Amino acid sequence: MQDLSKITVVLPSLDPDEKLNAVIDGLLEYGFSDIILVNDGSKPENLHYFEDAAAAHPEIHLLHHEVNRGKGAALKNAFGWFLENRPEGLGVVTVDGDNQHHPADTRACCEKMLETGHVVLGCRDFNQEDVPARSSFGNKTTSLIFKLFVGMTISDTQTGLRAIPRSELVKLVDVYGDRFEYETNMLLAFKTQAIPFEESKIRTVYIEENKSSHFRVIHDSWRIYKLILAHFFRYTLSSLISAVVDTGAFSLLSALLKNLLEGFALTAAAGVGARVISSLLNFYLNKKLVFQTNVSTGKAMLRYYCLALPQMAAQVLLTQGVFTLFRIQDSANGLRTLIYAIVMTALYFLSYMIQQRWVFAPQKSE
Repeated sequence: MQDLSKITVVLPSLDPDEKLNAVIDGLLEYGFSDIILVNDGSKPENLHYFEDAAAAHPEIHLLHHEVNRGKGAALKNAFGWFLENRPEGLGVVTVDGDNQHHPADTRACCEKMLETGHVVLGCRDFNQEDVPARSSFGNKTTSLIFKLFVGMTISDTQTGLRAIPRSELVKLVDVYGDRFEYETNMLLAFKTQAIPFEESKIRTVYIEENKSSHFRVIHDSWRIYKLILAHFFRYTLSSLISAVVDTGAFSLLSALLKNLLEGFALTAAAGVGARVISSLLNFYLNKKLVFQTNVSTGKAMLRYYCLALPQMAAQVLLTQGVFTLFRIQDSANGLRTLIYAIVMTALYFLSYMIQQRWVFAPQKSE
């Protein structure tokens, strides 16, 4: 068993009950010796749980919020205190105060973090029969959205059990968000900042159908999904702007060149010219606004055009193929432009998946 003396437990809590004592006792029993307990603006009648715990256990450092600021604010406050006051600390592990994380699982996540140097997420199995319906549906839905729109495979996006090494914590302490959305932004930061992470299977424990949770299903879910879908909407906007520029350039070039070229030569010249113009714009928007990657511009541009050139060829060939199949005349400029736009849209969706997973894949931290 590894020494956990340089691992600090971060335990945020709002209006706790006797389960908080059980959480602390379990952590101490399993070898943790440094706990940051955060009171996130609890009601006066619940304050004695914090005071009694701090008085009974010298291992606890107590932080107070005068008013409820949110789980994200509580975590970031504790992270900042750790970085400033535990210079020899190797990392932290976040634990929920409702006794749903078994201390053996918490220890296992920390040991895995120490072995790999990676962030470790304690992930539950939502296929078990005793999992509350709202928890199962919410987590599975969020995991699916993450996979489709962000390109990340995470089986438990809402887990509160996260072991984070010091080297990565310094990158996460300033991530945006003060409430539950902070934990989602943390996962998104894994992608944009190339922070390596792993999963560790943990027990799935729900007490009283998870009634003690302060998660507001509609309000907090909207805040979370809005963050994830914003990534896709930025891509859609980038694609739309580029498509308008591409289509407009194709139409203009077709009109300018129709007296000089015809058939395939006309389509190719107009298509290539339009794609060069729109691709430069699209590259800039995707790198800076959509994927917000740390990959070098030269490397990303090389990959981008390794994708763009075959895509350009496919677009010209498919467009001309439709023209030939349906015997569309060169003079039918409006119809030619419409078909070109349809083909371009289909290829854009495929391009998104490749850009997300390869072209703008962030450089891994050293």
